[in-house]
Amino acid sequence: MDVAVVTVGDELLAGRTTNTNAAWLGERLADRGVRVERVTTVPDRVGDIARVVNEYRAEYDAVIVTGGLGPTHDDVTMDGVAAAIGRPLEPHDDALAWLAENGGYSREDLTDGTGMLPAGSRALHNTEGVAPGAVLENIYVLPGVPREMKTMFDAIAPEFDGVETHRAVVVADEPESALLDRLADLRSEFDVSVGSYPGESVRVTIESPDPEIVTAAAEWLERRVESPA
Repeated sequence: MDVAVVTVGDELLAGRTTNTNAAWLGERLADRGVRVERVTTVPDRVGDIARVVNEYRAEYDAVIVTGGLGPTHDDVTMDGVAAAIGRPLEPHDDALAWLAENGGYSREDLTDGTGMLPAGSRALHNTEGVAPGAVLENIYVLPGVPREMKTMFDAIAPEFDGVETHRAVVVADEPESALLDRLADLRSEFDVSVGSYPGESVRVTIESPDPEIVTAAAEWLERRVESPA
């Protein structure tokens, strides 16, 4: 399963808010064997949201959109997603009924726009806040508040599934350039994915759906590199 993550918010682009949602989603999806192929941040503009979501929904198995849900003038994510698939926003009876039953909110209590979802969507109830999320076609719309987003994603996590990937890390106390031949030999010897990440030492990651191959490949490389003292 290939997924794109779209985070919405001017504050993310300006660096005023750290994009922890993207990192958290990437880790959780990877744990489920799902490949995150794109992480894109767009401003609080309907046209930008619609353009990116429309492109990604055709290219990937699912698109997860976070942020821009709520009562303020810059909360336009639902408008953008609705525009991406050519559907109007309309009051969602299930979302409004849930808010009334679980939050004690009558329609008159809610700020204009709360409970308005793209026509034909499935509501995702917000047990940590007010603004509901939505699922329509292969698009999942979640809040931007991390606590709300995490709880809502956990409720739908079983809808994201893939092949479990096993991973090992070998640390080499050598320059990355000196490891190139051995990394090439590692890929030839074993059917694994290999990544190298330099720092004070070089972290080499080895990944495969087969845990025995990962273990064997890691042991092979450990015997051929200088380990930190």
